[in-house]
Amino acid sequence: MDIRSYSMGDIDMAWCPGCGNFGILKALESALVEMEIAPEGLVMVSGIGQAAKIPHYMKCNIFNGLHGRALPVAVAIKSVNPRLVVIAESGDGDMYGEGGNHLLATIRRNPDITNIVHNNMVYGLTKGQASPTSSKGFVTPVQIGGVILEPFNPIAVAVALDASFVARAFIGDVDMTKEIIKKALSHRGYALVDIFQPCVSFNKINTYKWFKDHTYYLEDSYDPGDKVRAFEKAVDPTKFPLGVIYTNPKKATFEGSLNVYAEDSTPVTRRKRNLKKLQQFIDNKRKL
Repeated sequence: MDIRSYSMGDIDMAWCPGCGNFGILKALESALVEMEIAPEGLVMVSGIGQAAKIPHYMKCNIFNGLHGRALPVAVAIKSVNPRLVVIAESGDGDMYGEGGNHLLATIRRNPDITNIVHNNMVYGLTKGQASPTSSKGFVTPVQIGGVILEPFNPIAVAVALDASFVARAFIGDVDMTKEIIKKALSHRGYALVDIFQPCVSFNKINTYKWFKDHTYYLEDSYDPGDKVRAFEKAVDPTKFPLGVIYTNPKKATFEGSLNVYAEDSTPVTRRKRNLKKLQQFIDNKRKL
C-alpha cells in the first residue's frame, strides 16, 4: 500500500490555503497506509462542516450525515460489523456542540471506534462565530462583545468519564499527529483524538504560532494510566499537553458486550436471514 490507495488525486477542495485540515488529511492517510488498513475495510463517518469534508477527499467507504450526528452512526456501523475499522471525524462545533450528548453516550458505551476532532476554536464553515472551545473574550461577528462562556474542555470531560483512550495533537507537527492517530487506531475501545487545527480565515488569535507557544509534549516518563494525573494535565491552565493523556485498555467494548455476538462472532451483516423466524417474532409481538 501507498498513499495512492487513499488519495483522490488532483481534485477541487473547499478548504482555504493554509488550513490545518490539509495536514490532518495527510496525517490520517499516512497512518492508514503505514498500518496497512485497506480502504475497503474502513468506514469514515462525519457530520457537517469543513472538517467533515475529509471523507469526501478519501477513497474509502463513507457516511456523511447530519450536524452533530456522526457518533451514533459510527457506533451502529461498528455494532453490525465489528470487523470494520470505523473512524468518526468532524470539527469541534459538530462533535462538542451539536453532538455533545452523543459524545457523552459514546464514551460511556466504549465502542471500538476512533473519534478524530478538528479543534480550531471557531465555526469555520459558517464564517466565524464562537464554537464550544472558543476562549472567553474571543470576539467574533456574532459575539461582538466577546465570548462570555467558559470553553468546553473535551480532554477533562473524557478523562472524567473514563474514556478508554484520550489524546491530543497539534497539526503543526504532522508526523507526531500521525503517530498519535496510529496509537488511537491500534487501541481497542473508544479513542478520542482532539487535534488543534488553526482556521486561517476566521480565527486570527489561535494561529499556528499561538498553538505552538501554548502546547507541550508529555514527557516520556508520563504514565497515561494514572487517571488523577491525567485529569490534572487536562485542566492545566498554563499550557495544553500533547500526546496520549489517558488510557484504560481493560474496559470491555460496546459491540463485544452485545448478546448477538455471545456465541457467534460473525458480523450481523454477514449472517443468513431467517425470514421465518423473523415473521414469528413479528407475529408474537402483535399478540401482546
